[in-house]
Amino acid sequence: MKTQETSNKVIYPYLPNGCNFLYTDESNSFMFEAKKMAMLSNEKQQPTGAVVVCDGKIISKASSHNPLSNSILINLHKKFCIRHMLHIPTGEKYWMCPGCANKKSHAEYKAIEKLLKTGNTIAESVYLWGHWWCCDVCWGNMLKLGIHDVYLLEGSHELFNPRHPKNIIGHQFDN
Repeated sequence: MKTQETSNKVIYPYLPNGCNFLYTDESNSFMFEAKKMAMLSNEKQQPTGAVVVCDGKIISKASSHNPLSNSILINLHKKFCIRHMLHIPTGEKYWMCPGCANKKSHAEYKAIEKLLKTGNTIAESVYLWGHWWCCDVCWGNMLKLGIHDVYLLEGSHELFNPRHPKNIIGHQFDN
């Protein structure tokens, strides 16, 4: 499924059938840990952190990683991302931009890969801070572990959506 509308009227660019985005606030310990992971990201445009939970415990976590390693290139990407300049919808045509080129750099994808490498094949949910939805590659990876629920920060569809006028991108960690 390419697009899905949920009961709260948020239209997500991608949400597989039978999967859910649920919301929690920053006081949730798992969401707080996801935010801490996002702070470790080298992605300057939209740093993201993911925490995988099973039986009430964190079993994996990761932050997004910009495939560009040179700080000059990272800063250029922040200002001149080809996808953003061409108004490419979020989650599409990553290949067009070297700074966006690798979907495997996404926090949720990386957290699941860590688990799969340990032989773990079961998880319950993912807590994602810094974004407002998950792409098809990340959902595909999460579904390998039976994850159907991703918890987002309340209001994330506004806070972390670059096209929304109320977004806090560039000020995610201001407090």
